[in-house]
Amino acid sequence: MRDIADGLRLWLEGEEPFVIAVIAKTWSSSPRPAGTMMAVGADGEVLGSLSGGCVEGAVYELAQEVLADGRPRAAHYGVTDDDAFAVGLTCGGHLDIVMRLIPPRSEEARVLASAISKLGADEPFALAMLVSTGASAAEPGEPLGRFSLITADTADGALGSERLNDAVAADARGWLAAGRTGILTLGADGQRLYDDQEVLVMSLTPRPRMIVFGAIDYARALAELALFVGYHVTVCDARPIFATPQRFPTADEVVTQWPHRYLAAEIAADRIGPTTVIAMLTHDLKFDVPLLEVALRCEAGYIGAMGSRRTNEQREQQLREAGVTEAELSRLHAPIGLDIGARTPEATAVSIIAEVVQCLWGGSGEHLWATDGPIHRE
Repeated sequence: MRDIADGLRLWLEGEEPFVIAVIAKTWSSSPRPAGTMMAVGADGEVLGSLSGGCVEGAVYELAQEVLADGRPRAAHYGVTDDDAFAVGLTCGGHLDIVMRLIPPRSEEARVLASAISKLGADEPFALAMLVSTGASAAEPGEPLGRFSLITADTADGALGSERLNDAVAADARGWLAAGRTGILTLGADGQRLYDDQEVLVMSLTPRPRMIVFGAIDYARALAELALFVGYHVTVCDARPIFATPQRFPTADEVVTQWPHRYLAAEIAADRIGPTTVIAMLTHDLKFDVPLLEVALRCEAGYIGAMGSRRTNEQREQQLREAGVTEAELSRLHAPIGLDIGARTPEATAVSIIAEVVQCLWGGSGEHLWATDGPIHRE
């Protein structure tokens, strides 16, 4: 939803209806996960992608039917051994997709607008969508594709009966706390032993943080790429002449403060967690050593530091002398990034992001052609 939020916001402020298409389920090598959204406007404009090009044409055609008659639709797309070039996923995956018309000022439009507002404020919420009622198409007033927005203490929007709404809200709050997206199966009145209703629960939690220390040209490139990947980016440097919003227009915030003091304050405020990325690009020991003494003892999921091998050796020696243990040092990725032959700031940013993704998702870092098994890791 994040990737089309800006476009949806403009459409929701307009006077034209549009169709929202959502991946409800995936099997095998589906390129996009459940909860991925695409939207088709009344003028034919498209926002987003569901499969990277495999089924977009078919989804677009079906969306035209929804625009014409207002009836929600559910569709299944996949590849068959007999015809790998027919409409479907040539990668071998399968998708279930649900589409619904969003008229101006409708309840669905209001719920989506509220969801986009919470995204912009980085507030956690779950968006529930009724994705199965036993039919591939429903009448315009039927609940297939309806939304409900659920937070820790509120629920907005109706999926069906009041008891169904309450049951979904209760379960969705637990899923939201765990950051989980998936299918709930319930009865029409929320009975937990029945499975005639399927509800997709999409947990949208605040963007993970990346804190980049060192206001240099490499930091500018990394901030741009990190934003694209989905991080909330902070750039921190003690030198006010370099740490300015003008030099880092894509960063969410630019902080002028001694790095170790800033990080210590963020830890004390409970704003550093297992999804936090710390990238030290200063390669200046007077900044690096005090900062790493703090960083290597916090819960950040990734800690990397730029510098030559000589700089890294000197840095590690000073950290040992300061009392940092070998176990704590083993958490440090230095020199930062994967070996892809990067030389420019932009290519170095790719190298760093690649290592971050690899470490947080458990990738091997090998060429995909040299590996086997599933490409997309859970």
